[in-house]
Amino acid sequence: MDELALTVGQYNLVYNAFSFTIAVMGAATLFFWLNRGQVTIDYRPAVTISGLVTAIALYHYFRIFESWDAAYTIADGTLKATGVPFNDAYRYVDWLLTVPLLLIELILVMRLSSSETWSKGTRLGLLAAVMIILGYPGEVSADPATRWLWWGLAMIPFVWIVYELFVGLSAAIKKQPENVRGLVDTARWLTVLSWAFYPVVFIFPMIGLTGGVAETAVQVGYTIADIVAKAVFGVVIYMIAVRKSEAEMGAGQPAAAAAK
Repeated sequence: MDELALTVGQYNLVYNAFSFTIAVMGAATLFFWLNRGQVTIDYRPAVTISGLVTAIALYHYFRIFESWDAAYTIADGTLKATGVPFNDAYRYVDWLLTVPLLLIELILVMRLSSSETWSKGTRLGLLAAVMIILGYPGEVSADPATRWLWWGLAMIPFVWIVYELFVGLSAAIKKQPENVRGLVDTARWLTVLSWAFYPVVFIFPMIGLTGGVAETAVQVGYTIADIVAKAVFGVVIYMIAVRKSEAEMGAGQPAAAAAK
């Protein structure tokens, strides 16, 4: 928009970031779903959900990309608003679906007992959904005080999730096979560190960034965080599933054989 004072370079940076993310999410979805057969049946749900997460993100990034393209036009080297508002709500719809699933795929790949899987998956999934819902009113507000209020409220379930990951899952991680214990811990850290980037990006407009700089930083920041939290995290989940499948079937046997 004109009031954002976006430059052509800033517009193109965001445009290319969205385009790149569409390619990443599409490639990740194909990779996860085409390689489900490389893990045993116990770990297929985790890998399937990894692909579902990136598929949902692929769809929403396509819509975000379309909305960004429709909101601006470049004429004679000048960026102008078309009058069609950029719809950033697609991000929150995406997160409401994918963020709980990210936690569930971590729980599933750990192969806990049925009761633990149900209790931890349900609790973490609900906390994640509440976190996203609380963040949205602040995201769409232009008032700094309102943004800080909802940011603070959204941080409550976020801190609870971090506690669950580092305290609630500690005993379960210690029971994981030695060959995947480090990867499970990496997945846990990757979740926390990539998710921690979102509240940082959220406050960019509240700490002095304005206009096109703020808009560019927010859009590119969220996009980088999404790639790490979904595609990269999914690869780690897949690696855990493969290693656990191979270990449980015995050395030297292809994982696909035991899945038949």
